[in-house]
Amino acid sequence: MDFTIRKGIKSDLPQVLNLIKELAIYEKAPNEVTVSIADMEQDGFGNNPIFNFFVAEQNNIIVGISLYYIKYSTWKGKCVFLEDIIVTEKYRKFGIGKKLFDEVAKIAKDMNVKRLEWQVLEWNEPAIKFYKKLNSHFDNEWVNCKLTDKELANW
Repeated sequence: MDFTIRKGIKSDLPQVLNLIKELAIYEKAPNEVTVSIADMEQDGFGNNPIFNFFVAEQNNIIVGISLYYIKYSTWKGKCVFLEDIIVTEKYRKFGIGKKLFDEVAKIAKDMNVKRLEWQVLEWNEPAIKFYKKLNSHFDNEWVNCKLTDKELANW
């Protein structure tokens, strides 16, 4: 399969948001996507961008993305967090996810970060198998915690 990987640009965002919605359906949470193109434009291309992404493209159609951002560990320092790798269902199993992962890993290495981190749902066997092939460290010690925007509003 012939595809190209490149840095994402603002005009990619409508197709990127469609992939995000496809992922939400796959993860059985289709109503959880509340981010808009305007949000993504501001957050990715505004005065203080807080995320970056790569796209996998075939014939001018985006078939995959990897979205990442910088985080900071009080113990280790600068880290890269890979928020998502998304490959549209029809294009899975062609090495696109690996190429997208490689681009983020290259960025992390070039930035000399202390860690490249990500999460995977415990039931997502295809993703777990993919990450195991990369010799990833699976951490069963930490528990994810969060407050949603609704919970924060009541703070």
